[in-house]
Amino acid sequence: MIAQDFSRLLQAHRSIRHYQSRPLDGALIDRVLAEAWAGSSSSGNLNMVSVVKTADPARKARLHALHFEQPMVLQAPLVLTFCADSFRTRQWLAQREARVGFGDFISWHVAAFDAIILAQTTALALESHGLGICYMGTTLHSMREIADFLELPDHCLPVTSMVVGWPAEAPAQRDRLPPAAWIHDERYRRPTAADIDTHFTERERRGRERYLAMGPEMVAAWQAHGITSLAQYYTSKMKYDPDQFAVDAAALQALLRERGFLG
Repeated sequence: MIAQDFSRLLQAHRSIRHYQSRPLDGALIDRVLAEAWAGSSSSGNLNMVSVVKTADPARKARLHALHFEQPMVLQAPLVLTFCADSFRTRQWLAQREARVGFGDFISWHVAAFDAIILAQTTALALESHGLGICYMGTTLHSMREIADFLELPDHCLPVTSMVVGWPAEAPAQRDRLPPAAWIHDERYRRPTAADIDTHFTERERRGRERYLAMGPEMVAAWQAHGITSLAQYYTSKMKYDPDQFAVDAAALQALLRERGFLG
């Protein structure tokens, strides 16, 4: 692939939430995963990642419930769950009479970040074949339940998930912060109040329009919660509620300890 083709692929990315009923070629999915694995960096070449494919409708129905009943989980023919997995590595070490490590917080970071790297490479590879994907952040909030459902052992936990299928929509490109907001030369430059206003104005306008265009129920909800800006919506009870995040963060910390990633 030449640079221009890759640039077009990056610019064409969309999160797809509506899918055709058209089935997937299982051999294609396996080939894409294998190629993405070969094309993804792995810390120390430890390969501490596992991917669970879920295509069975009954099992997808259970994942649908665990992912807060997002309709795309039922629509898309496939759900991929990317897992931080040091269980396999620890088993290998034990069988070779080596010191058994990788049961600590650093190992969680190594495995989890490698899982994210593989997930994003996989996303690009799938999109290059015309397939659509959408990440599901709900994985972090249902981590224990997903781990139990997928029968993951200790030292193996889900990090992120994505639905995969043939797109049934062509949404507009989402706004992103401009490069000046996040590219730093030599050292971090703290944004001034004026910088925040400049860099977030367009994002706020487009985001507000997109959410309020969802219908009168969303408009009424904003009014009922006293929301007047996109920033307020993002930390409201309707979206990324800091109180709920605190509860889920504590649960995540407890789960990491129980499953062997906090020593």
